[in-house]
Amino acid sequence: MTRRWLFADQLGPHFLDEPGQPVLLIESKGVFRRRVFHRQKAHLVLSALRHRAQELADQADFVRSETYAEVIRARREPLSVCHPTSRGARELVGKLDVEMLGPRGFATSPQDFVSFAHGRRGLKMEDFYREARQRHGILMDGAEPAGGKWNLDADNREPPPRGAGRLDVPDPPEIVEDEIDAAVRDDLDRWQRDDGIEFLGRDGPRLFPATRVEALARLEHFVTHRLPAFGPYEDAMLAGDPLMAHSMLSAPLNLGLLDPLEIVELAEAAYRSGEAPLNSVEGFVRQIIGWRDFIWHLYWYFEPDYRRSNELRAQKALPKWFAELDAGAVQARCLSDVLSGVRDRGWVHHIPRLMVLGNYALQRGWKPGAMADWFHRAFVDGYEWVMTANVVGMSQYADAGRMSTKPYAAGGAYINRMSDYCGGCRYDPKVRVGEDACPFTAGYWSFLERNESKLEGNHRMRQPMNGLRRLADLEAVVEQEKSRGSKAP
Repeated sequence: MTRRWLFADQLGPHFLDEPGQPVLLIESKGVFRRRVFHRQKAHLVLSALRHRAQELADQADFVRSETYAEVIRARREPLSVCHPTSRGARELVGKLDVEMLGPRGFATSPQDFVSFAHGRRGLKMEDFYREARQRHGILMDGAEPAGGKWNLDADNREPPPRGAGRLDVPDPPEIVEDEIDAAVRDDLDRWQRDDGIEFLGRDGPRLFPATRVEALARLEHFVTHRLPAFGPYEDAMLAGDPLMAHSMLSAPLNLGLLDPLEIVELAEAAYRSGEAPLNSVEGFVRQIIGWRDFIWHLYWYFEPDYRRSNELRAQKALPKWFAELDAGAVQARCLSDVLSGVRDRGWVHHIPRLMVLGNYALQRGWKPGAMADWFHRAFVDGYEWVMTANVVGMSQYADAGRMSTKPYAAGGAYINRMSDYCGGCRYDPKVRVGEDACPFTAGYWSFLERNESKLEGNHRMRQPMNGLRRLADLEAVVEQEKSRGSKAP
């Protein structure tokens, strides 16, 4: 049987044709020379790769090298590999005379996505998601969606419980590090000390699964104990509860340790048995086989230079305090807390990513491609395919609506409604001019003014654009935000 070369994000059993298939695993040091990744991301990837090598034992050849190419070119046996998750890796495979199979680890095939996309004027995730539900029979009662509705998002927008410091849900199972983690940490320390390899953020205990056993334990715990509360509060934020009821499964899923269909089938079983409400299960299923697959396919369906899209002409560089996760330089409580979460964990959930980090960058006109690269490097679950459309298209609206119907820009009122950040902040979300002016509130109106001509034709922006024209102090707001420049708020 042909030996299967597994990349470090293809570590689950579904990337092999049968259990005994011989395997090649390569740990490339050069990957970490080329880009500055979060220290905890580097640890997780190396730990997962080495744990997989340990599990496979004599079934696997595990090679440490500077590059993938030097290992492949030195071998004298045929190899196969599942379709990689980046264009660069796919190009490399094409140069190395390795048999490339179709992609695995996603619910929808490329052929099915192309059939879905063909002839459509716009590509909307909701349309794709409904087809995926029907194709796989997930949350379906015959030909109809379970409960009679495809989307229960209206039930999943609750603010955090009033007065609560955290949600009343148990923490996910703690990760217990082992001798492999200790060796990874020693190696990363040595690389920094002796080889000049740099990392972003802080080291810390491993917080995410590096093995399938750990990933399955977290999945089962989430479905049993956290999924019921996930839906209503999936868009809420609490300073004292960075995890809320989120699954913490994105990192192991993107390492290939779990298959998306096994995840959603377990979630659906919880709904069918009455252990989890439909709104929570539907919202979770939409994330896994809807949004995640949609973003994967857009990465390949859009042209290679899509990541350079910049329809709003956002040209400012990321300031150093943001790029280097200097949360202590920031006085705005929400932004400081979220940046510290990235610094300390390499992870925050999707609303801080979109409505705090992405929203702030969008308002300031930072380069979309630079933001996508930063998200790729700074998050433990970040990969090029994950962040390209998510950041360039959705978060920064740099493609002018090819995959998102409106810019995800919002003022301090949104953050005040959906979090407990504003109560302890030196800025007032209701104030847009002066020393107490919330940088998100002022930044929102400045963003609309700067992009008025590009947004006025968008029907979903009609109400905010009408509000912009009624602002008596708009000129003062715009001048204030210009003077703020790239300074930390």
